[in-house]
Amino acid sequence: MQAKYFKYQLEFKQASGTSRGVLTYKDTWFIQLEHDSVEGIGECGMFRGLSIDDRIDFETKLAWTCQNINLGLNALLDNLIEFPSIQFGLEMAFKSFYQKDSFELFPSKFTKGKDSIPINGLIWMGDKSFMKQQIKDKLSTGFTCIKLKIGSIDFEKELELLKSIRQEFGSETIEIRVDANGAFMPNEALEKLKLLSDYNLHSIEQPIQQGQLHEMAHLCAETPLPIALDEELIGVFSVTKKDLLLQTIKPQYIILKPTLVGGFKGSQEWIDLAESINIGWWVTSALESNIGLNAIAQWTYTLKSPLPQGLGTGRLFSNNIQAPLAVDSGKLFYDSKTKWNLKF
Repeated sequence: MQAKYFKYQLEFKQASGTSRGVLTYKDTWFIQLEHDSVEGIGECGMFRGLSIDDRIDFETKLAWTCQNINLGLNALLDNLIEFPSIQFGLEMAFKSFYQKDSFELFPSKFTKGKDSIPINGLIWMGDKSFMKQQIKDKLSTGFTCIKLKIGSIDFEKELELLKSIRQEFGSETIEIRVDANGAFMPNEALEKLKLLSDYNLHSIEQPIQQGQLHEMAHLCAETPLPIALDEELIGVFSVTKKDLLLQTIKPQYIILKPTLVGGFKGSQEWIDLAESINIGWWVTSALESNIGLNAIAQWTYTLKSPLPQGLGTGRLFSNNIQAPLAVDSGKLFYDSKTKWNLKF
């Protein structure tokens, strides 16, 4: 078996605001496997400024992985424990290589176009009018769950926005999730959660920055609004440490981004531990191309979660890879009439 990798820059259709700044592009990397005219492809979507493997030796490790591809998947995964995005790219590439259809990684009713995955509509940060227009657009296209990025504009203005949404759309019409990306200070977070809870929100992701276990545990114990851990899961590699984190913080939910937590294997470890102590969960993409999104969506469907998943990122890029993934009425479908086109 031969392996190679290459880098690709995804370009946002419009600049997208987060609490970490405004994004105009997203770098990603692909691993390609080949043997006797059989090919497989996987995406290593390392996220600069967020991924634990955002390191100066990232591409060096990618090159080493390709040079040592004949060690096999399991040995490589063990060696790549500190490089979760490469782990995920490899899992994807090997799945792709050994399937009859290199893009149907987990055959199911979803990949046959006979079922769909409910997803949330993502609302990017910006001024009040921009965010409200995004919300109206999502509602007009059939979404019943939206996720708002907060923590960038003035908090009072964000509360005003939520109030205006709830005045127009009740909780029976639209479910609202908010994501603070760690924007709140620990000494102010509980008061802000109390204010946010007035608007019948489903949950808030990562209210304070990761790594403050006791402060987060206190928040999760006292919060009037369910808390979902997101960035908190990044860089926690062993099952023992994962279990300790969940037992210490006791969040209401965890959010799995396979690119950031070690692919299918790493994500499944978190899910198993969470379910054992009655912690809810859902899966979210991390701005991968359609190749990575395809793998995450197919795997997520097999988990049979009833919650809306965070898989609506396929339309964000102007130069995404053409894929049979389609969003309609707040659901992600596999549209067999659209063919893959690996035109990078």
